[in-house]
Amino acid sequence: MNHLDKFDYAILGALQVDGTLSVAELAERIGLTSTPCWKRLKRLEDEGYLDSRVAIVNRHKTGLPVTVFVSVRTSQHDEKWLERFAAAVIALPEVQEFHRMSGDVDYLLKVVTTDIAGYDRFYKKLIRTANLTGVSSAFSMEQIKYTTALPLDLVAHGSTAG
Repeated sequence: MNHLDKFDYAILGALQVDGTLSVAELAERIGLTSTPCWKRLKRLEDEGYLDSRVAIVNRHKTGLPVTVFVSVRTSQHDEKWLERFAAAVIALPEVQEFHRMSGDVDYLLKVVTTDIAGYDRFYKKLIRTANLTGVSSAFSMEQIKYTTALPLDLVAHGSTAG
């Protein structure tokens, strides 16, 4: 179990909304002075609660409007095969997310690309990576919700400070 309190969750929540906040702005927003806020932020970074602070680039404006969810099935399930397949998929720049799944699908990829022809080029690279039993593609017609923010309220209420 984690050892975060309401201030730690408040720091994480505020940074999920705006990762550019200065320590002074962050401290004011969560109700601490700068030094204790900085110490908490440093501890959260040191303990791995913050993976990174990034800018979210608009994929439509930069020419990557197409999102495809790619389901992959394979009859190969040994560790060596997975290591090779994972390395090959991770190296494909179009892949934003890569998950090993339970159920009928073995792997699920979230892919962004320029257009149908761009996806076709990606698909041809993907099928060269390994012997796959099946690849199924579902094109996103409309993104209805998108967030990178975790729902911290679901766990913050159990924090030690209330």
